[in-house]
Order: sequence, then structure tokens, then C-alpha cells
Amino acid sequence: MARDRRPSLIRRAGLRDGVTDADSARIAAAMDQLRQRSRATLHDRLHRVRMAMGLAVQAGLAAALAWIVSHHLLGNPQPVFAPISAVGTLAASVGQRLRRTVELIIGVAVGVFLGDVLIYFLGTGGWQLGLVVTAAILLTIFFGASVAIVIQAAATAVLIVTLSPSTANLELPRFIDAFVGGGIALLVTALLLPLNPLRVINRAARPALDLLSGQLDVCAQALRERDRSTAQRALERLRENKEELATFTEAIEGAKETSTLSPARWHRRSELTHYAEAADPIDRAMRNTGTLIRRAVTMIEDEEPVPEPMPEAVAHLAESVRLLRHEFAVGEEPQKARERSLRAVSEAGRAYTQGVGFSGSVVVAQVRTTASDLIVASGIDQEEANRLVRQAFGDQDKPDGTPAEHNAPPKPPTAPPLG
Repeated sequence: MARDRRPSLIRRAGLRDGVTDADSARIAAAMDQLRQRSRATLHDRLHRVRMAMGLAVQAGLAAALAWIVSHHLLGNPQPVFAPISAVGTLAASVGQRLRRTVELIIGVAVGVFLGDVLIYFLGTGGWQLGLVVTAAILLTIFFGASVAIVIQAAATAVLIVTLSPSTANLELPRFIDAFVGGGIALLVTALLLPLNPLRVINRAARPALDLLSGQLDVCAQALRERDRSTAQRALERLRENKEELATFTEAIEGAKETSTLSPARWHRRSELTHYAEAADPIDRAMRNTGTLIRRAVTMIEDEEPVPEPMPEAVAHLAESVRLLRHEFAVGEEPQKARERSLRAVSEAGRAYTQGVGFSGSVVVAQVRTTASDLIVASGIDQEEANRLVRQAFGDQDKPDGTPAEHNAPPKPPTAPPLG
């Protein structure tokens, strides 16, 4: 009599269905991550477009006006360099456009001088061109010129040597175009289309402050869950902060320049003070947060105690950064950000009282230091910020009854353990 194989087939089908379900779940999770990443990438790209929109419109207007003035008003039949100078002044050195215009003109002068002298004695040709460019670069470097002057001198020398045989009297139009292009760029920046400096800074500050608050949040969660890999990823992401900080610093310089050159933005000068003074302490907060997260990684690795208030202290720091960004953006006095920073210090004091190891004491110290940085960024002077932090931390005692010297965690030894 044949054996009934249906139960076996049913079991195999069940196994296949189980495997299929597991595979489907993994694939769905992977696709969801890809969709999230795509949305994040699109969001980042749109944010960069919004950041560059004002500059792009300024550059387009300046290029058009420079061509019109040079061609129709000054009679230059080929006003190529005027719009190039305008765009170069606006785009190549945001925050230093007046200096950029001066550098442009100096570079043109050096290039014209060297090009004419060497053409007069040596004539034109490939090796003469190479010699002129080499001389222009070495001469400008010898006199300590900036990179912009060096590049402009070399480029002008190339034009003089290559175009002089076919184009007469090239030198004067080149000078005039440099003045016209740079001058119109400054005119567009100051009078015709001045950007709102606070809006520019708010947009530029968002990535840096979001990065800082986001990784503090991740670190707090990693401490709650004792998840070393999550804390390590937060540390690695925070270390990639150069672009965000450079954008923020450049935006501050550009806003200060706009508020100086543009009469329509003079009333914004006092409002820019907070941001201008906040750049350095925010940079310090980034670096101190890096130390905080690095010691949190070691703390988890070494299985040190993680008192419940410690993750809360780090989470309060993250919220302080978000509040600072919001209060700056709406033009409010950042009182809430200061209060949240002090709350972080208070929680760190409670964690210290409940007992921490070596790395834990460093985390507590870095919470205090980062909080002080954020309070300074909010507009409080350093001495007062330090006093507020000490007051918020309080006279904390270690569990063994030994008081913490000067209201602070003990200093680490000279040679701390690796990690």
C-alpha cells in the first residue's frame, strides 16, 4: 500500500512559505531603507538648491548687466571677460566679494604686464606661453598674493599671449571688463538684489545644528540600550562635519558683508550679532560632543555602569541645540535653549552621584563642557556660562562619600586607557 505523502508535502510547503516570508520581510526592509535614503538624498539636494537660489539669481543678473554695460555702453564688441568677472566675484568668494574684486583687478594687472613684456622681447608661441604662465605664478607667489590673484594673473597672461596676435589693443578692454564685472557684482549684491542675511544664515546653520542634535540623540539612545555599534556610527557621522561647518561659517561671512554693503540690510546688523558670535562656540560644541560620544563608546565596551540620568543628560543637550536653532531663526532670545543646557548639566550631576566609571566621568565632564559651549553660543559670556554650569551641577558627592573637587568630576589620569 502506497504511503500518503501529503503531510510531508504540506510540511515542505510550510517550510518554503516560512522561508519566503522571512525573505520577503528582509527584502521589504531593504527596499524601505532604500526609499528612505532616496527621500533623504532628494531632500538634501533640494536644500542645496534652495541655499544656492539667491546666489544663482544674483550671478545671472550680474552677468547680464555686465555684458550690456560693456557691449552697449562702452562699445566692447566681445565683452567676454566682464560677465566672467561678475560671476567670479559673486560665486568664487562668498563673504569676501569686495576683496575678490580687488584681487581680480590686481591679477589682471600682473598678467597684462608680464604678457606684454615677454611678448615684446620673446614673441608669441607655445614655449613663450609656458614661460609667461610660469613667471606670472612665481612672481605673484613671491609677493605673497592670494590664490585668486595667482590664478587670475596666469589666466590673463594666457589670454594676452594667445589673443594678442589676432586681437589688437587687448589690454585696456581687459582692465575695463575687470572693473565693470566686479563693480556690477557689488552693485547687485548691495543695491539691486541684496539677500536677506538672516534667511541665508538660518538655512546654512540648519545642517550643522541638525547634525549635532541628531548624533546627540543617537548617543543618548545608544547609552540607554548599551548599543556600542550605534554609538560608534554616531561618532563617525559627527566627524564628517566639515562641510556643514564650512557652509555655516561662509554664510555668516556673506551675511556680514551684505549687511555692511547694502543700505537695505543695515538694520539687520544687530540681529546678525548672535550668529556671528555663535560660530566658534558651536564649532567647539561639535568637537566636545565628539569626545563625549567617543567616551560613551568606550563606556559601553568596558561595561561601565550607565546611570539612568546619563542618557537623559545627553538627550537634553540635543534638545538644547534644536531650541537654539529655532530661537535664532525666529529672532527670540534663546532662553529655552539655555534652560535645557542647564537641565542637561543637572542630569549629569545626578548620574555622577549615582556612580560612574572612568569613561563615565569623562562623559559627565563633556556634558558640562558642551553645555557651556551652547550657553556661550546663545549670547552669554564664557565666565557667566561657566558659573551657571557649576551652579546647575551642584555639590555632587560620589557614592563613597568623597566630594567631587570644585563641583566637577575627577580629572582623568595622565595616561587614560585606549579607546
